[in-house]
Amino acid sequence: MSAPPNDGAMKAPERPDTPCVAVCSTTFDEICRGCGRSVVEVAHWVSMSDADKEVVWVRILAQGYPRRNT
Repeated sequence: MSAPPNDGAMKAPERPDTPCVAVCSTTFDEICRGCGRSVVEVAHWVSMSDADKEVVWVRILAQGYPRRNT
């Protein structure tokens, strides 16, 4: 067997449509306690490019988000 052809471009990992875990709270600051996104990121998520979403995903995963029951 041979490896599939590689065009040199790295493909982003498969991710859910949104990091939202329905634990929405920005009571104490501008960061959601459930998903780790800023208020602006949440508001603009649907219009963000895949590349911009991936930047957010990488950051929030590195910070330990998304979190349930926190």
